[in-house]
Amino acid sequence: QVQLMESGGGLVQPGGSLRLSCVASGNIVRISTMGWYRQAPEKERELVAHITWGGTIKCADSVKGRFTISRDNAKNTVYLQMNSLKAEDTAVYYCNLAGIGIAYWGQGTQVTVSS
Repeated sequence: QVQLMESGGGLVQPGGSLRLSCVASGNIVRISTMGWYRQAPEKERELVAHITWGGTIKCADSVKGRFTISRDNAKNTVYLQMNSLKAEDTAVYYCNLAGIGIAYWGQGTQVTVSS
């Protein structure tokens, strides 16, 4: 079993920054992809960015140039640095860990961008 613990969400003004963290614990699959998804009210959950064990990154077009994903394999932690936040970034952000035939989700952390 794997547990994902997210932190770092909150309320921020447009143009501001937040940094999300997600720590994985338990039976970690070494070859895994960690990432972030988000779900806004009345919208489907969408990929924000993910990063493989080897460091290959996939990022949504809507956040390119503003968000940066990184991971520390020694700490089983993935980070999402979010800069130049916009109102449309408001959502619940979920941490995800995926391997071959498995996927785990965190409980989600709220990010609200509002003046």
